[in-house]
Amino acid sequence: MTPISQPILTRSLTAALAGLSLSLMGSGPVAAQETPATAAPPPSVQVDRGSALYGRPEGGAAAKLAPVAGPPLATAAAKLPLDKLKVPEGFKIEVYASGLANAREMTQAPDGTLYVGTRTVGKVYAVLPKADGDGKREVKTIATGLHRPNGVAYHDGALYVAELSKIWRYDDIANHSDGAAKPTLVYDDLPKDEAHGWKFIAIGPDNKLYVPVGAPGNIVMPPDTHAQIRRMDLDGKNAEVIARGVRNTVGFDWNPKTKQLWFTDNGRDWVSEDIPNDELNVLTEPGKQHFGYPFCHQGTFTDPEYGWGHACSEFTAPAALLGPHTASLGLRFYTGTQFPEAYRDAMFVARHGSWNRTTKLGGDVVVAKPGSDGKTAAVEPFLTGFLQDNKYVGRPVDVLVAKDGSLLVSDDYNGAIYRVSYGR
Repeated sequence: MTPISQPILTRSLTAALAGLSLSLMGSGPVAAQETPATAAPPPSVQVDRGSALYGRPEGGAAAKLAPVAGPPLATAAAKLPLDKLKVPEGFKIEVYASGLANAREMTQAPDGTLYVGTRTVGKVYAVLPKADGDGKREVKTIATGLHRPNGVAYHDGALYVAELSKIWRYDDIANHSDGAAKPTLVYDDLPKDEAHGWKFIAIGPDNKLYVPVGAPGNIVMPPDTHAQIRRMDLDGKNAEVIARGVRNTVGFDWNPKTKQLWFTDNGRDWVSEDIPNDELNVLTEPGKQHFGYPFCHQGTFTDPEYGWGHACSEFTAPAALLGPHTASLGLRFYTGTQFPEAYRDAMFVARHGSWNRTTKLGGDVVVAKPGSDGKTAAVEPFLTGFLQDNKYVGRPVDVLVAKDGSLLVSDDYNGAIYRVSYGR
């Protein structure tokens, strides 16, 4: 395995990163694929490398593109775009829960309680059955005042929550839905960069906690502490880097048969409308693989700035391409039995949707089916309709196979959770 080393930086790079950090303080998150709306700077203003707008052409249609802001509050259940959402024949979609502003990553406890993180409102939610037993669900806020608590993972009665630079554990969470739980710090050796700083976390079949650290900007030479995936013991000890060259993953899961880690990765911005694609990757040799960033993108395209002297053959190629600038996020293998056989052990991937393309792409959930070699995958549409007339009516973030075998889909644009079921 590759140990986590301290970054070895030149004086100029240190200064650049320091400037990046100062420029981001108080300005909200910036990222390549998901960022709150930012006013386009005048052409004469220099944009720092940590900004989502770094590298954007100053003229033409590209100069009009900026991150897509969602509604400031969660959409009322009656106004959710359910009538616009389409699933394959035999499936149906319904609202599972609403009123969860900025709903992001999900995890479910054995008792069925759904825990949901957020990125911009500092809250963690719990979705529980109502006490009166009428079959409906209620939403409770179980934690507040956190900084980008995007990542959530449940294990042995405890809820793990990842902020921008810290991971906490809330013990006996089932008895603390009133928000009174006091967390225990698990890990804080994480950078504080806002760019690609929010975390997706999960606990693997090896009983380890996995956490990514994104690149600190659109296209930069990352220090040794960034553009990677780490794993550690559940108490935060024995952390190690298991994958490098990962620009920004906000979704991963393990193949239930091979136990190999598959993950999405957002491609860089501003090369063109159609290059590069987001990637679907598989980790076959933990600690030994480099997935290309910032030298090579989508397995075939060397970076115009950092690709000189490198060939894409030096790096691990993606198992599948997920479309240019689609912001491919949450990923889960289907481990239930409710769906037809064709979906067993396939991956569902939430594509949040592009903002830096004049013709938007994504805003859907696709299904990726691993090939016989275990390393390639065929990608097909599954849940569509969040993109209407080149505008978003919703933006899927994460997917989760529920205890009953249905598929839950979070939508941070509307603050809602949808449920896709089959034959019922």
